[in-house]
Amino acid sequence: MKKIFDNKLFQFAMGLVRFILGAIILFYVVFVVLQRFSGNKSVMGYRLFTVATGSMSGVYEVNDVIAVQDCDTSTLKVGDDIAYQGNRGGLEGMLITHRIIKIEVGEDGKKIFTTKGVNAPVADPVISEKQVLGKVVGIVPLISLLNHVVKSQLGFFLLIFCPLVLIIVLEVLQTITDIQLEKNEIKEIKKDKSEVEQSTDLVGKNKEEEVEEVVEKKVFDEEII
Repeated sequence: MKKIFDNKLFQFAMGLVRFILGAIILFYVVFVVLQRFSGNKSVMGYRLFTVATGSMSGVYEVNDVIAVQDCDTSTLKVGDDIAYQGNRGGLEGMLITHRIIKIEVGEDGKKIFTTKGVNAPVADPVISEKQVLGKVVGIVPLISLLNHVVKSQLGFFLLIFCPLVLIIVLEVLQTITDIQLEKNEIKEIKKDKSEVEQSTDLVGKNKEEEVEEVVEKKVFDEEII
């Protein structure tokens, strides 16, 4: 296992997977935070909305993430796709993204817009300029892809869950391997220390024996004298 973890190609591949997965998760988390906590206020002139229904299918699919740009309502024309805040009927309080099919001028001199989903059988209730949040400028490709993956059980399992589990398992295995190596190193150190101590004891014992021999010899010599 140590050879695998020490392999440079393996280390590069794991580092790349960690970086890509981390970047994807961070990117998506930033999107979710901006979308949910911005209170529908524009950030740098843009808002991001997730398509929730199929009323614009063929143009924007369910779970697509679209960018809506702040705009001057006087520049809007028939055929433009806009996002607006519904305030009547079944659309009250909802964020709608539909296409302008008619523009009129009200009694107050301000424009009134009639919108409709490309697949909807009937038009929406008319809306005023102040209900318009902005003009749809297109789909945000990468975030849309991530959104589709995350909201698909199979996609989430294969592209998010499995890589995360793989990384966690490999991290655990590497930790276990490191701990085992550390234990082996400690054993080797203890073994070396023990051998040194034994060697020292042996040297000390030999010296003691030599001293005793010298003393005995001296005593013997004195007795002879």
